[in-house]
Parts: sequence; C-alpha cells; structure tokens
Amino acid sequence: MVAMACSASMSKRKQPQEDSPRACRPIAAGELVGEIGGVSFRRFGFVQSSIVSRWSEIVGERYSKVSSPESIKFPAGKKVGGCLTLLVDGAHAPLIQHLTPMIVERVNRFFGYAAINRIVFKQGRPLPAPPQPQRPQLRPVPKELGEGLREIADPELRACLESLGARIAATSGPPALSSEGEEPIPVINRSK
Repeated sequence: MVAMACSASMSKRKQPQEDSPRACRPIAAGELVGEIGGVSFRRFGFVQSSIVSRWSEIVGERYSKVSSPESIKFPAGKKVGGCLTLLVDGAHAPLIQHLTPMIVERVNRFFGYAAINRIVFKQGRPLPAPPQPQRPQLRPVPKELGEGLREIADPELRACLESLGARIAATSGPPALSSEGEEPIPVINRSK
C-alpha cells in the first residue's frame, strides 16, 4: 500500500529515488507554501513573492505604511522593462508619485536588474504590515556584577558580558534534571 502511494503514476510531484531513506517522508507545509503562493503571485506578475513580503525593506518603513505592490506586468516574452502597479493611500499619492524615480531604482536594485521602468498608481488602502514582535526589556545590571567588568576596555565585549551576567542572575537555581535522569553538566565556579 505504501509503495503505491509513492509510485510516480499516482502523483505528478517529482519522486525521490527509491533507495533514499527519506523516499516516502511526510512533507512539511512550509515546503509547499512557495509553490502554492508562487502560482498566485505569478498570476499578478510577481516573479518573486519576496517583493511583497519585503516591501518595507525596499522602500522604507515610512512609505511601506502607505503603499503596497499590487502587480508587475512585463512586455510579452520579456522580464525587463515592466510596469509596477502600486496601491497607494489617497492622501499620500502625490508624495509617492514624486518618489517614483527612487522607488524604480530600489525595486530594480532588489531584483538585481532593470526589472521595471515605470510605475502606475491605484488609490486604495494598502495591506497593513504584520506587527513586529517586541524585544524583551533588559533589567539593569546589578552593581556587584558591573564592578568586575569595568576593567574590560572593549565596550562591545563588556556589554555582552553584562548581558550574559544579567541572564545568569535572572535564573532561578540550578538546572533541573532531564527526564531521563541524567545529571546536568556541572558548573565550575572559578571565583577566588
């Protein structure tokens, strides 16, 4: 039954070699997202879906909040000299239109070649960017920990060691035993 599920006649997907130990492994959904999303992105002219997901890196945080790429259309049979359609918030359209040369340059730099040469604007509300996770705030380093680090001249190294010390100070006691009953690796205290 398993051999039938792996046969080439049952699936249009490329099949790994039969002698491979991972020949009939389950496929993670993340491996298929590029293929599934790629079809819909190509339908709207996006050769790479990353232009949509990395729009804030291309044009900057400020302009990505008021604009988003909608499609790219290329001349028949070519992948250069395309037309990028941007969805722009109505009040910001004149500003974004003024920045057209900069946006063309940045998009072409992102692609690595002259992919687009003009931009068409559509008024509408762009898709909101996903919220960025907030980094945890570090607590101040205890005075007794900071005194021993004053002798270190390199500020980067000192900051890393202060951070490490703060994390160690924040732990609650010795490490717990693993579920298999193994002893944890002993910590050697070298302070005199």
